[in-house]
Amino acid sequence: MPKPIKWILIVLAILVVTVIMAVIVAPMVINLEKYKPRIEAEAAKALGRPVTLGGKIEPSVFPWVGVALSDVHLGNPPGFTQKDFVSVGHFEVRVKLLPLLSGDYQIKRFVVAEPRIVMEKRKDGKTNLEGLGGAAAPTPAAKTEKAPAENSKSDQPMAIKALVVDEFAITKGDLLYIDDAAGARHEVKDLNLTLTDVSLDKPIRIMFSAVADKYPLSLTGTAGPLGPQPGKAPMDLNLVAELIKQVKVQVQGSVDPSKATPQFDLHLQLAPFSPRKLLTDLKLMPFEPADPKALDSLALSMALSGSPESVTVSGGKLNLDDSQMTFQARAKAFEKPDIQLKAELDRIDADRYLPPPAEQKAEESAPATPAATPAVQKKTDYSALRKLVLDAQIKIADLKVKNLRMQNIVMKATAGNGVIRLSPASIDLYNGKMALDSTLNVQQDAPRSTANLALNGLQAGPLVKDMMNKDIIEGVMNSSINLQFNGDTPERIRRSLSGKGELKFNDGAIVGIDLANMVRNVQSSFGIGDVPAQKPRTDFSELVVPFTIADGLAKLNNAQVNSPLLRASANGSADLVQETLDMRVDPTFVTTLKGQGDTKQRTGLMVPVLISGTFDKPKFRPDIKGILNQPLPDKEALKQMAPSQQEIKETGKELEKKAQDLLKELPFGKPQQKQ
Repeated sequence: MPKPIKWILIVLAILVVTVIMAVIVAPMVINLEKYKPRIEAEAAKALGRPVTLGGKIEPSVFPWVGVALSDVHLGNPPGFTQKDFVSVGHFEVRVKLLPLLSGDYQIKRFVVAEPRIVMEKRKDGKTNLEGLGGAAAPTPAAKTEKAPAENSKSDQPMAIKALVVDEFAITKGDLLYIDDAAGARHEVKDLNLTLTDVSLDKPIRIMFSAVADKYPLSLTGTAGPLGPQPGKAPMDLNLVAELIKQVKVQVQGSVDPSKATPQFDLHLQLAPFSPRKLLTDLKLMPFEPADPKALDSLALSMALSGSPESVTVSGGKLNLDDSQMTFQARAKAFEKPDIQLKAELDRIDADRYLPPPAEQKAEESAPATPAATPAVQKKTDYSALRKLVLDAQIKIADLKVKNLRMQNIVMKATAGNGVIRLSPASIDLYNGKMALDSTLNVQQDAPRSTANLALNGLQAGPLVKDMMNKDIIEGVMNSSINLQFNGDTPERIRRSLSGKGELKFNDGAIVGIDLANMVRNVQSSFGIGDVPAQKPRTDFSELVVPFTIADGLAKLNNAQVNSPLLRASANGSADLVQETLDMRVDPTFVTTLKGQGDTKQRTGLMVPVLISGTFDKPKFRPDIKGILNQPLPDKEALKQMAPSQQEIKETGKELEKKAQDLLKELPFGKPQQKQ
């Protein structure tokens, strides 16, 4: 070997040894403790907060460049209850020096132990985040000249060729949020995060756990690989989150941050759990459902894809107890939500999930007292509904709610420009069909609503029995109702309710009222004489009730009842606000057993019936004055009232006896002798 080269190598070796010795010896010789006040001052100047380093500064240079700090505190500005904004029990980072020069990041340790972060909001609205980092330096004016290509290249961050982290951990962390304005305080304690197998070409294992407001939660799984250029390629996710050791959610799929708008394609699965137990443990159960077995099991699965600007849900499946729903949806433009939804539910008994009805005993009920003046209610904010764009279709095969039973429900709902419309909606119920077309207009502060309802072929008896638990009406019901109302409270709706409609019943009965007996026996029918053993009823072949409503006052417009031996018309009003009745029924006795379709002109004696009282306690009484003002039937009228030969054959002596009893028991007839 030539001597010049030999000497050059010797000099280089000496230099390398000198550098290595300096790197190793320097930390042992240099006393960084005396620079601690200067470090604290510079850090406080940069952050705009007081900084203290309570423990020693332990640097390392070769082969791992790093530093270890302990008892680090970043203070709060004056006026906050907590002294520190951030405190760290121990912090250590160590990176291999020489590989950094080639873009190879080899991190031996990155450990943060016992970190504590306190976010605080005072009553005046000021937070301890304000002013963090000091005053921002003025941004220089942008240059119009294009920078040289070589300069722009030099500004690019150094490429990462490789990444290896032996140890990454955050242990025993604590996050505290204090809102003095709202009187709220939330804390996340015992926060632990560990990353293992950290590299660019393998999935990173994640283990996270914490206790949020005394409730444990955890997250485990993998994310990655990141790829040679993190953020420039899709990243796989396989994570499992668990809440209070009850709710377990698994998320699988990928996210792609490389696009101008990041994309994601995920599958979410919620394992079966008990919502009742969860809500009870969280002390969020608003009431006890009527069915003690309700809310016992809930499971959910669906696929999510899209971006932060648009989300598509497909293959959705929700299981709640013994009900199953499938659904799909799309949502975009979240600041002005544009939602499409399709859902199908097989069956549900909604009464199971409602609170049980309160038991009321008539004998214990207190006397009615004047209602107190209602407090002024805060106006509902409908701004979100004004922005909503909706196109939804919902199908329910079998539904029970408020004891009403419905099948084959199909509803289509649309919304736009503050107008929400439910049309068409069709429902099978009680052997008939219901069609509904309704709108809700929230363009103004007070909502305006319309409802057009058509009922065909319903069995009225079971319907009213299930809905009101009362026997009021029987028969086949066909109706057409058109209503309009304003407001969003029951009181405002009743006061503004207007519209018209017609209720028509065939081949049924009015239960609880015996109009024929009111004609035959005034005393017993109106509570003067003996109470009949059987529940009174008025059978009819046709009952037609046309009505109009204006500002909460409903009026009957010549309602008609056609039944054997009797025709009756009714007029009057029902005040929906005060819930009072003011009606008059004019029954006419006729000598026929025909009902609907009987067009023969009949004559007879009328016993008007006055109906008053309230909806809960209606009162019936005869209009005595109206009876006495009627002319007595003449001979010809009596002949017309007598049954024909054909009817006599059909009804026999029973009909004749009914007619004779009728004349005897009228107030101006011969008093009936007691046996």
